[in-house]
Amino acid sequence: MFVNLTDVFLGEGRTITTEVQTELHQIRASGTAIPVKDASPVSLAFVNNGKGRALLTGHARVTLAMSCDRCLKPVDQSIDLVFDREIYAPDLLKTIPDGEADQEFMDGFQMDVDDFLHMEIVINLPMKVLCRPDCKGICRQCGRDLNTGTCDCDTFVPDPRMALIKDIFNGNKEV
Repeated sequence: MFVNLTDVFLGEGRTITTEVQTELHQIRASGTAIPVKDASPVSLAFVNNGKGRALLTGHARVTLAMSCDRCLKPVDQSIDLVFDREIYAPDLLKTIPDGEADQEFMDGFQMDVDDFLHMEIVINLPMKVLCRPDCKGICRQCGRDLNTGTCDCDTFVPDPRMALIKDIFNGNKEV
């Protein structure tokens, strides 16, 4: 979905508010496709704050179908997005130093709302997704979900600093 911003960039003090329904069905992050289960309409407000400049503010809520990082169960992860950034007209963009105006979602005077939303979601993805705060994960040996019960696997992990001594004792064993 595109929003035309010509009036905002060229009109001093001009304001446009709009609400757009997103057409995102999945997010690509770190080589993984994450399905979008639900998305609220994206509320956007554009306010001219100088020649060829506009302040973009707004908010949206997105629910993604992710997996728990410990036990791999499906988890619905809701992300509340709040936008507050300055955007520039294409002719003014050439005068802005590199890195200060990341506007890959702009096509001339048109803003691609889905590209912008995709970028904001990727930036705001949680570092760790858990099905519940006390998730125990899965057993490293048998793969059992430890949230449903314990397994009989040996969970002893030897101290790696003692591996050399262990090799010395095992090498001197008499049969």
